[in-house]
Amino acid sequence: MRVIATAGHVDHGKSTLVRVLTGIDPDRLREEQQREMTIDLGFAWMTLPDGEPVGVVDVPGHIDFIENMLAGVGSVDAALLVIAADEGPMPQTIEHLAILGLLQVRCGVVALTKLDLISDPTWVALVNDEIRRLLAGTPLAGAAIVPVSAKTGQGLAELRAALARALADAPARRDIGRPRLPVDRAFTLPGFGVVVTGTLSDGVFEVGDEVEVITQRGEALPARIRGLQTHKQKIARAQMGSRLAVNLSGVEAERIARGSVVARPGALAPTTLVDAWLELLSDNARQAAALRRAFALRHNAEVKIFSGAAHSIARVWLLEGDVLMPGESGWAQLQLAAPMALANGDRFIVRLPSPSVTIGGGVIADAHPRMRYRRRGGRADDQVLKRLATLQRGSPAERLLQALEELAFALPAEAAARAQLEAEDLQAALADLSERGAIIIAQDARGGNILGRRETWQQMRHSAQEVLDAYHKAHPLVEGMPREALRGRLNLPADVFDALLRSCNDPSDPVGFFVDAGGVVRLAGHEVRFDADQQAAVDALLARCRTQPWATPSVKEARAAVGDPVYEAMLRRRMLVQLNDEVILLPETYAQAVERVRDFIAREGSITAAQARDLFGTTRKYALALMEHLDAIGVTRRLGDARVLKG
Repeated sequence: MRVIATAGHVDHGKSTLVRVLTGIDPDRLREEQQREMTIDLGFAWMTLPDGEPVGVVDVPGHIDFIENMLAGVGSVDAALLVIAADEGPMPQTIEHLAILGLLQVRCGVVALTKLDLISDPTWVALVNDEIRRLLAGTPLAGAAIVPVSAKTGQGLAELRAALARALADAPARRDIGRPRLPVDRAFTLPGFGVVVTGTLSDGVFEVGDEVEVITQRGEALPARIRGLQTHKQKIARAQMGSRLAVNLSGVEAERIARGSVVARPGALAPTTLVDAWLELLSDNARQAAALRRAFALRHNAEVKIFSGAAHSIARVWLLEGDVLMPGESGWAQLQLAAPMALANGDRFIVRLPSPSVTIGGGVIADAHPRMRYRRRGGRADDQVLKRLATLQRGSPAERLLQALEELAFALPAEAAARAQLEAEDLQAALADLSERGAIIIAQDARGGNILGRRETWQQMRHSAQEVLDAYHKAHPLVEGMPREALRGRLNLPADVFDALLRSCNDPSDPVGFFVDAGGVVRLAGHEVRFDADQQAAVDALLARCRTQPWATPSVKEARAAVGDPVYEAMLRRRMLVQLNDEVILLPETYAQAVERVRDFIAREGSITAAQARDLFGTTRKYALALMEHLDAIGVTRRLGDARVLKG
């Protein structure tokens, strides 16, 4: 479904034309009807000759209400530029035309109204020529000019046909799965509750959807879609691009105003700092719009920003110099006084607060920059300008690569958001960069993909290798570095750390091959080795234990015999089994003991410490240590003075 917005000077017949085309009076306010002048936005609809239903937004033409006009033209498909035949183009005609150009409304039709007041065909031809010259160089260059009379009906059929042709050539709206409705009206209906209206873009809404209302106070109010209407018809699912009335539950009307945005939860976030490409109107355009002197935009100037149905005072920080002259373009950061729910790629209009005039517009490059940029010598850092230029003109692959340069590692959704890529473009960029070997896609422990530039992965692997190498040299008898200690040294999130280890577990890559041994990580080439003196001490201790398997040295004696580091290494390598703070056993002795205890309990039903002492021909000290150890590891459980098998 498409939407058309009127544009043009006050009293050139916009509302009258809408009334005869649609049968609906767009002037809904009593003051508008009394003054016979549009003050606020009006809405109507009609069916074109090709059967397509279209919505119509009627905007005020008086200079005092230009800001209301801006709330109505932000998300339309085509413009109906209305010019009275008896006057020709006037100041607000020119300003409205400039606004349409800044907002990239690229198709439309010119209605040359009040034809019934003109008796001289030569005059009509002269006005036509003037309009053609005015449209030259604008997005509406070549638009059809249709002479009409709302009073006599002349030209109305031709106008409807011209609108149908213009809309047929208009670019299709993209469904990116992120529906949003800039609110241009909010009110309460008895029996229904809160109703908001606007033009739906970027996706679809359905009855029952959970949504958020993002206000210009920065609130995100949870709500639910109770009902939908378009052109006064109830619907279950709203088409993208349609004029829509949304009945909301769970939210108070007093908290919603023009400039709020209805979106899915978490899809949009209010912002007060944006990166933007600014375009100032040329001298000729401004002079024709009744701006009689040159207006330059200076660094730190205060302006008004309009986007969608929202607006805010903003401080302009130029990134490429101290002044932007009429007709020039450049990068800037805008510090907004009121939060706005903006998305990358949104168009906006810039007006001076005083005198209240339109001086330019632009496009949002980054709705959520991570910082305010510092200027040196009147310019932002070259890396900042390079990034913004890539966002503006770079290919999807270039934008993704740049995003990963900034983020280091990211989930696909994070990288896509930073690079401002939709799902289709993201997949194409991933395929391109993967094929070229420019990025590596690794998996974390849960199977999720982690993206990173090849150089970033290699650098992190090299850093991990250096950390592990230093750790092995400092702790040669330790199998590996604790996982969390290594992750802390590398300063990586858990999912990225897991992905790094998984990307380094290929034995065919000896440079980056790590062994993830559960609790510790080691280099593939690292092996715990005792020197000659240490090995001699180990052999002596093991020989002593073999001589008397159930009368082994105490823990204290064993530590003294080989030294604490060697003793700890023996435990980790299962060369000894420590039952408690005093008793150790050889692993073969321990394994046989566990098996014999199981067999004894299976045959006799239970075993006591005394029976274990006799079974192994040892002392109560060793028998009790074994029994308590088996209780602790879940082999047995105590039942009075005896033990039975657990489970």
